[in-house]
Amino acid sequence: MSCNSGTCESGCYREEYSGDDVRHDQPLVKENCDRSNGVSSRGGDSNSRGLCIKCKVNETIASTHPLVAAGGGDSTRFCADCFRSNLFGKFRFAVTSNAMISPSDNVLVAFSGGPGSRVALQFVHEMQHKSQKNFDASPDRSLPVFGVGVAYIDESIILPIPSNDFDSAIDEMKLVVSSLAPPAKQFFVVPTESIYSPDCAAGRDQLAKLASAVSDVTGKEDLLEHLRMLSLQKIATENGYTKIVLGTCTSRIACHVLEATVKGQGFSLSADIQYVDARWEIPVVLPLRDCLSEELNTLCSLDSLNTIEVFQQPRSGINGLIGSFVKLLQQENPSRESTIVRTAGKLTPFCFNRIPEVGHNNGHLASQRREKKYNLKPNESLPPESFCIICNSPLKKSGNTILNDLDNAETRAAAACSSCQYQILPRDPSSLEYFYSLLPRSMSARARDSSISHELLRDQIQDCLLSDSNDGT
Repeated sequence: MSCNSGTCESGCYREEYSGDDVRHDQPLVKENCDRSNGVSSRGGDSNSRGLCIKCKVNETIASTHPLVAAGGGDSTRFCADCFRSNLFGKFRFAVTSNAMISPSDNVLVAFSGGPGSRVALQFVHEMQHKSQKNFDASPDRSLPVFGVGVAYIDESIILPIPSNDFDSAIDEMKLVVSSLAPPAKQFFVVPTESIYSPDCAAGRDQLAKLASAVSDVTGKEDLLEHLRMLSLQKIATENGYTKIVLGTCTSRIACHVLEATVKGQGFSLSADIQYVDARWEIPVVLPLRDCLSEELNTLCSLDSLNTIEVFQQPRSGINGLIGSFVKLLQQENPSRESTIVRTAGKLTPFCFNRIPEVGHNNGHLASQRREKKYNLKPNESLPPESFCIICNSPLKKSGNTILNDLDNAETRAAAACSSCQYQILPRDPSSLEYFYSLLPRSMSARARDSSISHELLRDQIQDCLLSDSNDGT
């Protein structure tokens, strides 16, 4: 017997029949509340019989796919269909509530071959495919269908991979992209050295020198991540893409929270863990921010989504230690990663952690909701941010300080964040000028633009500044 109350939260489900309509060939549902102790099991009866706690009809993944459910978690609670719809629901809610993708957008999905980027590509494709069906069925066809491109950044110059394995992995990636239903998606394979110049040979030599100039293992890994983002920005800018989609998940963000804390990047931490990051020319969005890596791996196994293991390099240095530590925490308590991200999420986002407003559309309304939720100030009420010339992290420095720091190579190091200063920049001051000469032009331009913007700001407020003399004249 189950209750008929619409507000019951005991986990029991209502009978779809009553009175004379009771079928005697079907066993009645056992009462879900233990009257002897007054404690509700909240759906535990269904789950104890191996049924999904959501639909209460199908068997759980642990029952139907025991190998897939080896890690436990939601696979012991949901059936395959409910698990899939629950995961896609997280993705869709992140996209719609943060105005990540609009009908007029052209989206570039960063595809590394791992589970996160593979699921991101699949979900973005499903959204596009549904939009295309609605567009075809609409008589007026007023809303366009957003475009999708896919990009892989070739880092083999720094992380060597046997040529045969590399070629077969690229062919497999092309097959994954081409096998998706229309609309067709363009696939880019761009080497990291292309951020220097169209001449890959010259860029390859420059990039190799830059990598060898960084002695710290963690610093080299972080620098490669910064160069990867510059490469994605270059592809998006040259090919007319308006958003970049990353497959970063809760598990990866949890590791980044601890990594940034250890490296002294506490001030800029909130900038890296939000749904939207518009400090770049092309905004970066994280639609899988609320999904665990275990969930992504489970979905790839259930739906046979191919991942390319060749490109999955193990992390090293501080990043590797933090990754192992978080993995151990997650094994002890499956909610650790989510707890870390929720705790860090209490930090106030920066003004650029929102989609830039273009007219009064849905993106503008979503930005207003986020301003109210996080108590954000409008962009015009905030001074311009100062950014690290290496990793583009916001700095806790005044514009005047940054302007003075950019005068020469030795003091220019102060215009970098603490992590880049101690892990990427050379310790010997005499080597700084050579190191800066190896940086891509986009990094050097960012430092010059920062200098110009702060110089203009100083000119605008010149009349309000106190003079250095004691009498104030």
